[in-house]
Amino acid sequence: MTTSSTLARASDRAKPHRARLWRLLDPDEATLAVLLLAPAAILLAVVIGYPVLKLIYTSFLDLSLTSGMPARFAGLANFRAMIEDPVFWQATGNTILITLITVPGALVVGLALALLANLPFRMRWPVRLSLLIPWALPLSFAGLIFAWFFHSEYGIVNDVLRRIGLSGVIWFNSSPLAFAAICIAITWKASSFMAMIILAGLQTIPRSLYEAADVDGAGPVRKFFEITLPLLRPTIAVALIFRTITALQTFDIPYMMTGGGPGTSTATLAMYIHQNTVSFLDLGYGSALAVVMFIISMAATALYLRMMRGGEGIA
Repeated sequence: MTTSSTLARASDRAKPHRARLWRLLDPDEATLAVLLLAPAAILLAVVIGYPVLKLIYTSFLDLSLTSGMPARFAGLANFRAMIEDPVFWQATGNTILITLITVPGALVVGLALALLANLPFRMRWPVRLSLLIPWALPLSFAGLIFAWFFHSEYGIVNDVLRRIGLSGVIWFNSSPLAFAAICIAITWKASSFMAMIILAGLQTIPRSLYEAADVDGAGPVRKFFEITLPLLRPTIAVALIFRTITALQTFDIPYMMTGGGPGTSTATLAMYIHQNTVSFLDLGYGSALAVVMFIISMAATALYLRMMRGGEGIA
């Protein structure tokens, strides 16, 4: 009896261990999801979380490689210096203005290109292939191309103006004209990206909806506003999020076209970060500028997501 009781007690104690082992071997959906997502979460924490935390930490340091002094904690000194820095405000304003101009512009042009590429004609592949060309070009190369287009002496734009009887324009000596040229170049480059995403969204819309609209006698405009545009709203929102973040980080095209000139009138926040970290080697102030750009990007993303949720609630 004693031996049997001992074995029974040992078996009772082993039951929780066997149950936990069984749960590991045959987990429920929630446990399985955690196990599958854990490696990706760890990778993101290492690849994204650590650099962001390191950036935030460096933004509170007085760390200039040209001073020869060791890094020291400076608190909010770098952020207070921004308030009195006119170049920071100018670069931030230029960045926001570029975003407000080029994101809607790229959306309109990209939507038109996507609708054109989605038309039911036989030879659609050349149109769709042409959408890849601007997107495939490196940003710096696109900047060089448009710097040549708007060159005052041998640029294509001035050549066309002269051929139609108008005088050429010195584009990069005027702040408004240089800024306009940059926005045109960015819109051309970004419209391809928007078109590809919207075209993918167009492919998911069932043809039966358009056929039913034809039976009801709906015209192209009515079908666009009542079928195409509402069903494209999630796709457009995703495209706007990616494009807005990219626009807020604009660097290559204005850097290659104007270098921020004349003066600093076309400098962007990313260019000013590059100048402080790479040219001036002021890592503390450059990191603080990067933190501000990160906050602006996250705020824009949160705004888009809030608008999407609000739109779904209304619908």
